[in-house]
Amino acid sequence: KIAGSNAEVMPSQWEYQVGPCEGIEMGDHLWMSRFILVRVAEEFDVAVSFDPKPIPGDWNGAGCHTNISTEVMRNPGGMKHIIAAIELLSKKHKEHIEEYDPSKGVDNARRLTGEHETASINEFSYGVANRGCSIRIPRSVDKDGFGYFEDRRPSSNCDPYSVLNRIMKTMFGTKDPKESKSSEE
Repeated sequence: KIAGSNAEVMPSQWEYQVGPCEGIEMGDHLWMSRFILVRVAEEFDVAVSFDPKPIPGDWNGAGCHTNISTEVMRNPGGMKHIIAAIELLSKKHKEHIEEYDPSKGVDNARRLTGEHETASINEFSYGVANRGCSIRIPRSVDKDGFGYFEDRRPSSNCDPYSVLNRIMKTMFGTKDPKESKSSEE
């Protein structure tokens, strides 16, 4: 489900979009797209990096911005559900940062500096049409009063299943199976 691609700010940087997807399907499509990208690049002797800041410098890094919605968010009156979900995410910012890159936030710290269309890794923020926030609500969603929101914190090298798991646990209170097992013992 490759939905588009475009050039980015850093020299030789390109991005592509996956989706729309429902639930865990998103991780399946992202992992397969990464595999296909690397295999095709090998044929052309081109290097691929999923590092969030592969070249130090005064430009944007690379994220895995994640668009999130539920059925109630996509229907009239959905903005109150969007804001409620964002408020839940704000209370678990540190936990999300730790799950949003495989180095528990170390990789992402080079990207989430508060500059170059990013929020600071140390502070949670959200706003309408603001690319410098942790969570961005698109202008059209604000105007319509329903739709989706974008979590801009996941790193380009994230494990999409970990991202989805953390979002689901925060928004819906689902338990980590390891936590459930230890509490039963």
